Amino acid sequence: MSNNKTSHNNIDPVTASSTQAVNRHPATEQRIEFRELPISPAHQSAKLSKKTPLALGQIHIREQKGRFQRIRTATNSLLVILFFLLPFISYQGNQAILFNLSEQQFIFFGTTLWPQDFTVLAWVFIAAAFLLFFTTVFWGRVWCGYLCPQTAWTFMYVWIETRLEGNQNKRIALDKAPWTRQKIVKRVAKHIAWGLTALLTGCAFIAYFVPARELYSDIFSLEASFWVTTWVWFFAICTYLNAGWMREQMCLHCCPYSRFQSVMFDANTKTVTYDANRGESRGARKRKQETELGDCVDCHLCVDVCPTGIDIRNGLQYECINCGACVDACNQTMEKFGYQKNLISYVSENSLKGKSQPIFTSLKFIGYGLSALIMLVVIGVDMANKSDIQLNVLRDRQNLYRETAQSQIENSYTLKIRNKTQQTRQYRLSIDKPQLMLVGNAELVIKPGEQLDYPVTLKTDIDQLMSTRTAIIFSVTDINQTDSRVSQQSNFFGPL
Repeated sequence: MSNNKTSHNNIDPVTASSTQAVNRHPATEQRIEFRELPISPAHQSAKLSKKTPLALGQIHIREQKGRFQRIRTATNSLLVILFFLLPFISYQGNQAILFNLSEQQFIFFGTTLWPQDFTVLAWVFIAAAFLLFFTTVFWGRVWCGYLCPQTAWTFMYVWIETRLEGNQNKRIALDKAPWTRQKIVKRVAKHIAWGLTALLTGCAFIAYFVPARELYSDIFSLEASFWVTTWVWFFAICTYLNAGWMREQMCLHCCPYSRFQSVMFDANTKTVTYDANRGESRGARKRKQETELGDCVDCHLCVDVCPTGIDIRNGLQYECINCGACVDACNQTMEKFGYQKNLISYVSENSLKGKSQPIFTSLKFIGYGLSALIMLVVIGVDMANKSDIQLNVLRDRQNLYRETAQSQIENSYTLKIRNKTQQTRQYRLSIDKPQLMLVGNAELVIKPGEQLDYPVTLKTDIDQLMSTRTAIIFSVTDINQTDSRVSQQSNFFGPL
């Protein structure tokens, strides 16, 4: 069923219902005029807040199936699985992803980043921010609905709760029921399951900082160190509180993204939206019943399935996380009543007005897209120029030079050479001036992640010097990978 009506976006649903009743039933005009008398604020507020979980207290989310919930479940499941399994992946004999705080290094699939390389991580975070803004301009808070860890763990905890305590109505009834043995058993089982999930989550998080294979065995055998145990339990408690108890409160009051997201929206941003022009005036009816009401049957399923407990029919609200649960619930109802789907849908303001424009014409879309692209290029360039060898050349601070009995001049240096890979490497040391001779071994073996302080002496005959200061370049080359090379300039001093 599809109704053609004028817009009621700025009209109260109750008043709109009365006004339309006058137009559609002129024969009962006197009775309808009585209904058009001013409605008390208390009565109006009670109607609008009917069955609104956000206003009534604790939210019990109703499970919903549908297209968007399948997408959300798939993306959430994939991210959760990757979160738990990535620390167990090995690469070249080491944990593939590891923030080794004790050694001050970040290992990512064979690439090791040291503190001086952390500008790459800064570029990654900036690029991720611009990509988030870029996506928001087009799809609104799709990150919150489909990719946010808070959403993933909240739905995971709701799934556990539903399996142990029953569906939405049974959970509400259980809350109101007296404390019987059955209620205690269900509640204890639920909190034990929540606690184990939280503990595994804490272990998984710390496994990115401590070798994962030893961490789990140490934690569950109570052999982990004090600080490792403390951090695991800290994140476990945070997970238990956030996903089990706070849930929507994190989205409503703690998440900064919900507060500033609106500045990235424009009239072409697709967000979960209720088509009030088609849905109002809402009202209950039987299936296949002829009615002059709008398509909204006022079933409140869109409210029951909302993880933040809002009524999307009240318009765009910052609490909406764009998860699409209300879209699936409404489409299910529309299908049962034989009405056209997408009374609630992902749609832009311009599309509702019939003025849809290509999203790529938006200045925000172009600006965020270019910014993200530039940052990705910067990351690529920075990674391409990153060397697996670090070299610092320090001159002897005590003597500028030394003159030997054989009429030779010597300069002393200390080379700080770091092997930034996770494999033992062989290096060759060289200088660019053939008249200078290197005293000592020119081939070095350095262990993974080790920094070698290597003393070096250069000498030459006094008659080979053309000036009191000669610029020289020290080079360190990987013997097995000659393209891996690093150089640094210094000076060789002699007498006047």
